Amino acid sequence: MNPELIDPAELTAAMPRDRGRLMLGLDVDGVLAPIVSRAERSALLPGVLPVLRALAHYIPIAIVSGRSVDDLEHLYAFPGDVVVVGSHGLETRGGPSVALDDHERARFATLRRLAREAEVIAGTGSWIEQKPASVVLHVRQANEQRGRLATKWLVDAAQTIEGGDVKAGHAVVELLARSTSKADAVQGLRQNYGRVVVAFAGDDLTDEEVFAGLGANDFGVRVGPGATAARYRLEGPPQVLEWLSALRTGFAEATDGRGRYYEL
Repeated sequence: MNPELIDPAELTAAMPRDRGRLMLGLDVDGVLAPIVSRAERSALLPGVLPVLRALAHYIPIAIVSGRSVDDLEHLYAFPGDVVVVGSHGLETRGGPSVALDDHERARFATLRRLAREAEVIAGTGSWIEQKPASVVLHVRQANEQRGRLATKWLVDAAQTIEGGDVKAGHAVVELLARSTSKADAVQGLRQNYGRVVVAFAGDDLTDEEVFAGLGANDFGVRVGPGATAARYRLEGPPQVLEWLSALRTGFAEATDGRGRYYEL
């Protein structure tokens, strides 16, 4: 698919208002927070947290991110009634920590070594991030040609490691010692909450797995440019915030039988 940009109000109008049917899933970087050169400098758009807090009164909301739960907690402080899923589904806020077995620990060590070799190829401006079950090479600030060379080398090398998982994104490659996906996480949440309709917004390659797994009644929303399996496209985080704000207003109107807005 290659959907055209949709106005946030039009997207909202197409969605159900039945509180018992809908669940909302959201990536963070590039969706609720603008993309920045250094991941640790990321910040949510002003107004995002109040809207999420208000929407969580009506429907289940899940943050589904490649970031670790610790990172999500430290940077964003999402409300307690919002589910926070990190590491592409391996971690959940309040859940057990990721415990690798002996084979996974050995695999992790190998993947970490490969990432360090790729960091040398990428050169100045590249850096490595370590999560509970994965290692990530960031090349957004590296020389563009060397960054492309390093990420290609790393993907090819890591794909030879049996049992590992490779996830490539915008100027980033993540190597996981245990296979996982955002798509599995979202489907698990759907089953847990018993929801008929899932709306999910994401901007990166790892979000495409979610879009591909959504059904005809679901709402996949690609944020920003790029080929996508999503049915809808919003321009960027400001338009995502407009969409979420319109959803909040719609639920408030539907809840107040007298047609007045609630103060949320």
